[in-house]
Formats: sequence, C-alpha cells, structure tokens
Amino acid sequence: MIKSMTGFGKVESIFENKTILVEVRTLNSKNLDVNSKICNNYKDLESEFRREIANSLKRGKIDLTINNKSLSDKNESKINLEIVKDYISQLKKLPLNEGSDLLSIAMKFPGVMKTEKEIISDFEKKEVFKLFKNALKEIEDFRDQEGKIIFKDFTDRIAVIENFLKKITKIDKNRIQSIKEKLKKTLKDLKVTIDKNRFEQELIFYLEKYDITEEKIRLSNHLNYFKKTLNDNNYSGKKLGFISQEIGREINTIGSKANDFELQKLVVQMKDELEKIKEQLLNVL
Repeated sequence: MIKSMTGFGKVESIFENKTILVEVRTLNSKNLDVNSKICNNYKDLESEFRREIANSLKRGKIDLTINNKSLSDKNESKINLEIVKDYISQLKKLPLNEGSDLLSIAMKFPGVMKTEKEIISDFEKKEVFKLFKNALKEIEDFRDQEGKIIFKDFTDRIAVIENFLKKITKIDKNRIQSIKEKLKKTLKDLKVTIDKNRFEQELIFYLEKYDITEEKIRLSNHLNYFKKTLNDNNYSGKKLGFISQEIGREINTIGSKANDFELQKLVVQMKDELEKIKEQLLNVL
C-alpha cells in the first residue's frame, strides 16, 4: 500500500521537573531533507535522531523540533560577576555622558549571564528518545491514512482512463474503414484512372500512420502495471512516476494518430485524468 509523504507528529510529556516536547512535520521532497531545532541539552542525540528519521521516514522534507521547559521557579541563570566588573572598568575609561548607568550598559554585553550546563541522565535520554519514536509513529499513522485516500483516488482515475480506452477501441474498429472510404471517394470524385494494386499498397502504408493497435496494447499494459505497483509493499512513488510517464507517452501517440474528432476528445479526457494522478504522485513516498 502506498504512503503519503505528508505527516505530523507531536508528543509532550512531563519528566521530573520539566516538560519535554517533540514535534515532527513532513512534506514532500525528492530526497531526504532534515531540518532540526534541538535544545542544547539534547544536542548530543541529534545524530541518532537523524539516523532514525532516515530509516523510518525514508524521504521528504522533515522538520524536527525538540524542546524542554523547566517547571521549577528556580532561576537557572547566574550573573558572571567577574565579567560585569571588567565591563564596568572598561566603560569608565570611555567619554560617556555624565550620569550614565554603567551597570545597565554592562548587563547588555555578551557573557554576562551564565547558565550551568545541565547533566542529562541516561534515563532522561531514553525518555526523550521514546517520545521521539512515538512522534515518528504518529507520522507513520498519518502517512498511512493519507496513503489510503490517495490509493482510492488513483484507483478511481485509472479506472476512468481504462473506460476511455475501451471507448477508443470501439471507435477505432470503424475509424480505419472510414478513412479508407474517404480516400476512395476522393479518388472517385477526381475521376482519374489508377492502378488498383499500387493504390492498395499505398493505402496500406498510409493507414499504418494511423494504426494505434500497438499503442492500445502498451497503454493497457502500463495501466495494469500501475495498479499492480500500487499494491506493492515497497516505497513505490518514484516507480509510479516513471509508469505514469509511459502512460502519458502512449496517450500522446494515440492523440497524434487519431485523425478522428471523437477519439481526440477521449484523448484529452485521458490526459486530464493522468495530470491529476501526476500531481498527487509528487506526494507519494
């Protein structure tokens, strides 16, 4: 069954004195493109997150966000007194306006506030990774659900194209005979003497240009192959894209050989259905 590349997963949990939030968004892309925003406490786990994303999600534009927020009222930041004193000492040497608040100015400089790096326990790391895996599971469920909708849409549109092909086959039975009769009538109206054997030979060469027998067979085969690939368990988005190109090639060839108004109308309708399939294929994994 096919899968969509669009998905969303969000998991939040309270661990000890903090709230941990993991959010993953996916959109369609030809390759795997991962953008991550991970708080400093969990930066060491980024390579593991990326490896798991590559194994699970395969392809798409992936946005990963992981944050934590302390539930404690305790301020984790402290003033670096030595740096503040040094800044004030240097500011006194500058020709500042009288009455300038040197402390306020110094507090705006970098390095004034320091936050001691929190040591993350192995237990907390396991908890974060568990939340991350749960978010990926939500993504997978979302992709499966979207995939079912796309699957039905593809199945319905392929059935429509097959129905148009049946109508083309029905029209084609009388089309060649109609072309023959028109040519014979034209020659008769011209009132010229012709060699019948030569005429039959030329007629065969002429009608070969309008023969769509091979195109109809190939188109039918491509449509069946498309349906078979839809049910593959592998990630078949790119493969389906290739098959749809082959379907389009046969439809275009039938259109160029049509020489019949009703047949041309059916070709246009087939192209319309195929274009809608191609648009959806951009979002298939």
